[in-house]
Amino acid sequence: MSSLRIPVGPDDHVQGNENAVVTLVEYGDYQCPYCGEAYPQVKQLQAEFPQDLRFVFRNFPITQLHPNAASAAATAEFAASNGHFWEAHDALYENQEDLGAPLYVELVSRLGLDPVELRDAIQADVFDEKIRTISTAACVAGSMALRRSSSTRCASMDLSRHCGTSSPSW
Repeated sequence: MSSLRIPVGPDDHVQGNENAVVTLVEYGDYQCPYCGEAYPQVKQLQAEFPQDLRFVFRNFPITQLHPNAASAAATAEFAASNGHFWEAHDALYENQEDLGAPLYVELVSRLGLDPVELRDAIQADVFDEKIRTISTAACVAGSMALRRSSSTRCASMDLSRHCGTSSPSW
């Protein structure tokens, strides 16, 4: 049995059985094509193993490659702060090609949230510290994983550059 280097905590977005045999932690970027490919596969696993799988999502926007990743993560965190994380999470992945302010406005409006509050939160960097903290933890965990992995997808990513500052584009 292995344990998580960074335990599941109150800032994580969690679905599934708390006592599941398996906890799957995704450090995801809503604009990353690989994360987009993984999204339906995770959904399928959740459907097939509802009692045995707990899914944890942590925002990990790779802003050097994906200009809308930080604003999408902030939109998801805004929705989370209003009790609608998973609806936003699903909509962001299901509309990955349309990431940007028009989609965010439509999404939060559909959730009954105020798009002006979202815009203000993104412009004021309200969620940046949380996302940066998670991303830094992901860099540490990812660097350790890269030392043990031969994954070409992950190996091509310069994690040390990702740990720098980022600004969402609204």
